[in-house]
Amino acid sequence: MKKLFEIKKLNMHYPLLDGLMGNIKGYVYALNNVDLDIYENEILGLVGESGSGKSTLGNCILKLIVPTSGEVLYNENNILKKTKRELKEFRKEAQLIFQNPYMSLDPRMKIYDILKEPFSIHKIKDMKLINEKIEKIISYTGLSKEVLDRYPHEFSGGQRQRIAIARAILLNPKFIVADEPVSALDVSIQAQIVNLLLELKEHLNLTMLFISHDLSIIKYISDRVAVMYLGEIVEIADKKEFFANHKHPYSQALLNAVPVISEDKKNKKIILQGDIPSPQNPPKGCKFHTRCPYATEKCKIEHPEFIEIKENHKVRCFLANR
Repeated sequence: MKKLFEIKKLNMHYPLLDGLMGNIKGYVYALNNVDLDIYENEILGLVGESGSGKSTLGNCILKLIVPTSGEVLYNENNILKKTKRELKEFRKEAQLIFQNPYMSLDPRMKIYDILKEPFSIHKIKDMKLINEKIEKIISYTGLSKEVLDRYPHEFSGGQRQRIAIARAILLNPKFIVADEPVSALDVSIQAQIVNLLLELKEHLNLTMLFISHDLSIIKYISDRVAVMYLGEIVEIADKKEFFANHKHPYSQALLNAVPVISEDKKNKKIILQGDIPSPQNPPKGCKFHTRCPYATEKCKIEHPEFIEIKENHKVRCFLANR
């Protein structure tokens, strides 16, 4: 498979400023040396607790925020070094679907104007082409063209998210970051939106980074799964391999938290204690050792490498082969 993105040694450290003097008094370590490949026409599921750095990673990949250091290679070109004009062209090919569809749609604009805006930004003026494209895309998302003359507040959350998805795919992007696009929706509507994204992925040959804290949705939609903890990728594998043979204790804890009808009492469950540590003052050694039931003295001192324990299966843990 061809790599669409190669993320290398990506760091995002937010400075904390003294309110009086404006001096830097510390940093929030949101991303720490993240290495990640995203392949063409795949859906990579990114999972982890709130505060693990998932959204920051998605925003850095699109250069919506500029990382502290590292590289983001798109088709072997570093987007972090692109000029303003080159970045604008990149925006046609890479789009973001936000978590909250109401906050991402301007309440003062009718849906037609919201969908027309990407064409205006990129100076596309052929009105016949624009109108045909808007009607075609809105039908892709399961809505009728009658919605175009209405305002965002007149729609349900699921309908607003369909409109947000329509806006994201209007310029035929190759890549989409879907940042928890269903977490604000009812469960029944979540399934509809997830199925819509799968249909669009096949129909438009999309590549997608799907961010979520819900492993049941990740299992349904993803081709590969990456697990993030405190600014680091701690495990990544093909979906089938991950759910059958996950190795990192944090991955096990996340899976244990998924409700099941029948429970295998032979398997020891890992219940996470406490909250994720502060990214302002992360633990030394393995960042998960403060909550890991298997942690040793080595885990408290040394930082584990991200090693391949099996083809296409990497884990950041000293005990991965236990």
